[in-house]
Amino acid sequence: MYDKHIIYPDSLRNLDNGGFALGVRLPYYRGQPLSVVEDIAVKIDGAAVQRDQVRFSVRGKTWTLDQLEENTAERWEFGEVAEVSVVQASGLAAGAHEVEVGVQLRISYLPWSPVTTCKRTETIAA
Repeated sequence: MYDKHIIYPDSLRNLDNGGFALGVRLPYYRGQPLSVVEDIAVKIDGAAVQRDQVRFSVRGKTWTLDQLEENTAERWEFGEVAEVSVVQASGLAAGAHEVEVGVQLRISYLPWSPVTTCKRTETIAA
């Protein structure tokens, strides 16, 4: 249901220090503590980004995915656009890119951790 809304439209951009970032929304009907975010998998043009290259930011604070596991004080609210960034030596080439983001959450009343995936074509301006 929320899968098509994970990637915030027109949010893909290159970062000044290399790498790139995009806006993402929580694929769940209510806010969650960051500690329930099991994984955020990113693919660009079919190539998977390594987990240790992914960073998650919300309200001006940034964490690695491993750091999220222990963060019970901060929340990701429903509808809130967080930033997922990828640390790498350079940004993306100008033009269209197929972006895929899969968010895996640990929900207390489910016996599995669902993964909700969104794929969109986003463009980096020249």
